[in-house]
Amino acid sequence: MLAHNLIRFTRLSRGFATHASSPSTSLPAVLHLKTGQSFNGRSFGAPQSIWGETVFSTSITSYTESMTDPSYRGQILVFTTPLIGNYGVPQNKTAVDDKDVGVVLESEKIQCSAVVVADLAEKFSHYTAVESLSAWCARNGIPGITGVDTRAITTLLRDQGTTLGRLAVGNDASLASPAAEEYWDPTTENLVAQASTKAPYELNPTGDVKIAVLDFGAKANILRSLVRRGAAVTVLPWNYDFNQIRDRFDGLFLSNGPGDPNHCMEAAVHLRRTMQEWDKPIFGICMGHQVIGMAAGLEAYRMMFGNRGHNQPVLALASAGSIKAGRVYVTSQNHQYALKLEDPFPAGWEPFFINCNDSSVEGIKSTPESGKKVWGVQFHPESAGGPLDTIEMFTDFLAECRAHKLHLSIPSFQPMDATKVAPGLTQKIMQGVAVAA
Repeated sequence: MLAHNLIRFTRLSRGFATHASSPSTSLPAVLHLKTGQSFNGRSFGAPQSIWGETVFSTSITSYTESMTDPSYRGQILVFTTPLIGNYGVPQNKTAVDDKDVGVVLESEKIQCSAVVVADLAEKFSHYTAVESLSAWCARNGIPGITGVDTRAITTLLRDQGTTLGRLAVGNDASLASPAAEEYWDPTTENLVAQASTKAPYELNPTGDVKIAVLDFGAKANILRSLVRRGAAVTVLPWNYDFNQIRDRFDGLFLSNGPGDPNHCMEAAVHLRRTMQEWDKPIFGICMGHQVIGMAAGLEAYRMMFGNRGHNQPVLALASAGSIKAGRVYVTSQNHQYALKLEDPFPAGWEPFFINCNDSSVEGIKSTPESGKKVWGVQFHPESAGGPLDTIEMFTDFLAECRAHKLHLSIPSFQPMDATKVAPGLTQKIMQGVAVAA
C-alpha cells in the first residue's frame, strides 16, 4: 500500500511546472506600427521601449532558437503560435570540442530586438529548463508584449508587408503614436558587420578536412553541423579576403546573416575572384547564398514580407548529392531578401531550388560544364529549429571537399562518387597508398 502511494506521488510530482513571473504584475505596453495601427497589451522581459522592423514567424516550436538566430537582429519578432514560453529556456553553455561549439542555442544571447506573443506561459516545464522566457528576456535586456491579437498583426504584415515598429513600455505606452519619420529602419545599417565575429577563431582543429567559414552572422548549428561531420573549421570575419589564405583550406562555407545583402558587396567582390581562380567546393546558406548570387552576377531584392518559419516547401530543380530533382523538401527559413530569377541565368549557373508558395529562388548552383562545385540555398539545411529534410547537404559538401582533397593528393586518383567519401576516409586511403608504395 505504501509503495503504491509512493508511486502515485511520484507520478503526480512529474506534472508540476515552474511558475514564471506573472504578466499581471507587468507594465502596460503598446506595439505601434508605422502604418498607423497600435496594439495594447502587457509587458514582460526588460522594462524598456525599442524600435525595430516588425516581422512574423510561423514556427510552432523552437522559440529559443529563433530568438538567438543572428538573422533576427534589429527585428521585433511576432510569433503566430498562440502560447509561447511553456517549456522555458535551457542553460546555454556546452563544451567546445568535436561535437559542440560552446552554446546550446544559436548564439550566446537573444538577437531579436523584442518579441510579441498572444499568450505568455505563466508556467514552464522541461527537463533542461533553467529559467522562464520572461526572466531570460529581462536578463538579456529584451522587452516583450503579451495579450495582443497576433493573428491581426500577422494579417496586417502579410497584406502590407514587413513594417517598421515601436514597442512602447511603461510610461512610453501612454504617449501618442510616433510620427512616421521617427521610426528606425535597421536595414539601413550593416547588421552583418555587427553580428559577425571580429577576429578569426578555430573549432575542432584536428578534423580531417579544413573548412573556412565566412561569418555573416552564423547560427551555431551551422558550425555544429560541420564539426560533427569531422571538419576542422576556421571562422573568419564577413569581409575577410579569403583569397589571401585560400590554399590552406579544402572548402569555403558562407553563413547566414541579418539585413540587406547589398551591404555585403565587399564580400561578393572577394568571392567573385575566389570562384574565378579557385576550384574547390563552396557552399552558402541564406545570406551566404545571396552573396554567392551577387558574385555570380544576380541581383538581390527585398521581398514583401519574406519567409520566416519551419514549414516552407521548396522544389529541387536539379540533382546534387542527396538532393533529387523533382522532389519537394520542407525547410526552415528566415530571410527578407532573395535573388531575382533571371532568364537567361548567368553563364555557368543554374537554379537549384524554387519556393513552392511564392516561386522565389531558393537555391542556385554551378553547372556541370563550369567545372566548379558551388551551391547556395536560401533555406537552412541545419534547421534548429525545423525539419531535417536537407541536413545531408552538409554531408554532401564535406564529401566533395574530401573527394577533391584526395584527387589532389593522389595523381592516379580516379573521380569517385563524392557522397561515398566518409569522415576519416581520407586518412585511411592515404595510409593505404603509402603502404602500397
